[in-house]
Amino acid sequence: MTTHPDAASTPPEPSDVVAALWRDAGLPAEALAHLNLDGAEPVLPSSFAVGTAAQASLAASALAAAALWHSRTGRWQQVSVDMRHAIAEFRCERYLRVDGGPAPELWDKIAGTYRCGDGRWVRLHTNFPHHRDGVLRLLGCANDKAAVQAALEKREGEAFETAASDAGMVVAAMRSFDEWDRHAQAAALHGLPPVTLERIGDAPPQPLPAPVSPDAQPLSGVRVLDFTRIIAGPVAGRTLAAHGADVLLVTAAHLPSIPPLVIDTGRGKRSCELDLRDPDDKRLLHKLLHGADVMVQGYRPGGLAELGVGPEAAARARPGIVYVSLSAYGHVGPWSHKRGFDSLVQTATGFNHAEAEAAGSDTPRPLPAQVLDHAAGYLLAFGAMAALHRRAIEGGSWHVRVSLAQVGQWLRGLGRVPDGLKAPEQKIDDIADLLEAVPSGFGMLTTVRHAARLSETPARWTLPSEPLGTHAPEWLPRA
Repeated sequence: MTTHPDAASTPPEPSDVVAALWRDAGLPAEALAHLNLDGAEPVLPSSFAVGTAAQASLAASALAAAALWHSRTGRWQQVSVDMRHAIAEFRCERYLRVDGGPAPELWDKIAGTYRCGDGRWVRLHTNFPHHRDGVLRLLGCANDKAAVQAALEKREGEAFETAASDAGMVVAAMRSFDEWDRHAQAAALHGLPPVTLERIGDAPPQPLPAPVSPDAQPLSGVRVLDFTRIIAGPVAGRTLAAHGADVLLVTAAHLPSIPPLVIDTGRGKRSCELDLRDPDDKRLLHKLLHGADVMVQGYRPGGLAELGVGPEAAARARPGIVYVSLSAYGHVGPWSHKRGFDSLVQTATGFNHAEAEAAGSDTPRPLPAQVLDHAAGYLLAFGAMAALHRRAIEGGSWHVRVSLAQVGQWLRGLGRVPDGLKAPEQKIDDIADLLEAVPSGFGMLTTVRHAARLSETPARWTLPSEPLGTHAPEWLPRA
């Protein structure tokens, strides 16, 4: 939606939100007649339209898959998404169980919010060991919540945010919406949609071939290189895999990961290890790139470009590539190179303050899900499929961009939910009908089924989640 972020109205119809995303991506309007959306706000305790954001972003990705199916077969199919199911999938990492027991711990022990000496709150993200150790070095204290609190009482919030960012760490000072709106980064993002598609090179049109098997899915035969970690990027790859893509996750032994997220987002993917600092592995990557249709990356801005696989280099090496980039704060503005995660972007851009204010609380209140991450994941997948559709008709190489801050701006534009904070919490027993048990390389998983229902090509993950580096760095034969 293009509504001003200060929209105070009740949320728009989810179908209108999908239609706005659809128009911005340049996709055929006739597809919208094949979408059915059920449910209504509120679905979780929040003053924001988190259910609408979940349903609309997930529906946009599923409808884009249906549009590609139509382009391959000449047949439309019905796409249905229930809001309650969509928001459950937005919290899938909370509901993950392994062999009937809890998944590995997600959060580091000192992660969270702290009040600084000037009264401003900051949020620390310390789930990666190097981020934790870097923050502790800056503070000169022990790895203990009480010691961190005592050290931050001697600091000013924004000054510590800046010092941490300058050191390559990830810390956010809490701002109100008014404070964020006066920030230069907010001004740089103003008016940008949550997903941008840009043609970055020439290539002839590349329509996807007609399916060769009766059980083919919309993305059968499409190859995706997945250079992502944590939630947003991995959800994008998992979504593309659910619609039939051959998704190859590329990581390296020296890179940190978060075990429960690896388990939950690995469904449907293969996983290999390549160290791009090694010349032989770099050559292997370029061989993979030549056979790829889509590359999704969520590393720090400019990180892969420094290794020779930025969007322009990828488009030169593989004309017709759809290069998909995730960032924290956007590709323009003074914070365009700043690292960040969902919880930090919520804090920096005003959501934690606004939610606390709505609840009558004087302590930061996060959204009831990693909404920016999950919405970004489905919008990344939507953008990738929209670009494949455009590539089939117009040709070209494409760069799709999504940032957590732009998704936050979009969420603000969906308005507020009157009495939304009175909605009941959604516990795992409340969504038992939305869960499934699936085998994996980690044991038997209890997970949330995919919320989008496609009448002819049901979303499914044909490969189990496996430990990182299980597979060879090679493509499967095209289906």
